[in-house]
Amino acid sequence: MTGLSEFVEFKKGNIPLIVSVPHGGILECNSLPERITGVLGIDKGTIEFSKNFIDQISQKFKDGILEYKFPYYIFSLVQRSKIDLNRVEKEAYNQKSLLAREIYNYYHSKIKEWILNNLKRHNRSFLIDIHGFEKDNRPPGFRDVDVILGTNNLESLFPEPIPIRNWGKNIRGKIIQKFLEVDIPIAPGHPRRREYVLTGGYITRTYGASHIPKSQTIQIEISDRIRIDDKELREIVIKILVDVLFEDLKHF
Repeated sequence: MTGLSEFVEFKKGNIPLIVSVPHGGILECNSLPERITGVLGIDKGTIEFSKNFIDQISQKFKDGILEYKFPYYIFSLVQRSKIDLNRVEKEAYNQKSLLAREIYNYYHSKIKEWILNNLKRHNRSFLIDIHGFEKDNRPPGFRDVDVILGTNNLESLFPEPIPIRNWGKNIRGKIIQKFLEVDIPIAPGHPRRREYVLTGGYITRTYGASHIPKSQTIQIEISDRIRIDDKELREIVIKILVDVLFEDLKHF
């Protein structure tokens, strides 16, 4: 590991899938000063959700081809009130803290290293950035949803705009379709109602296809109902994500 293992948990994988969880940490870390502005709350349950997903997709690969394959993953263990890995550096932490700078740079250097490694070995890299939201905090007037996919209007999946007729013919469209089939409300997903859509933050933008050719990213926002309240629903959501991503990556 490194001297930063107290603050960042990670593991190198062997398929071109990276799982990032920047806001799930609960470590108070008194050696880091508080951030002054921005969202400070913890995305509770996102690390546990992601570990469950990693275990299940690894098992899916093992069952399918009798070989142990697993994604890369990296989690921030520090509370978001101290450091926000999904922001540009000047907004991510108290700039007086050398330790916060070191953690921030380390987290992002790992992502960059793994993407370049995936592109070299597989000619492709796919990153999912897992977040959480509280349903009760949804702005009024928006459709009630439990999952939100952020791709910066598909810019994190494709370097150039694609025709509207092809919007559903990609991994985002396949995920949306699977959720709609089991009546789990997802955004984007309804053409005639106002959508509560979070388009994707710094990680999704920075490492997506519009900036790095053949590197695709999706920000996946999971409601508190899924992450915390409803275990059965959580298992359904994880299974859908596992099935879709496995089908997309199974030949690696």
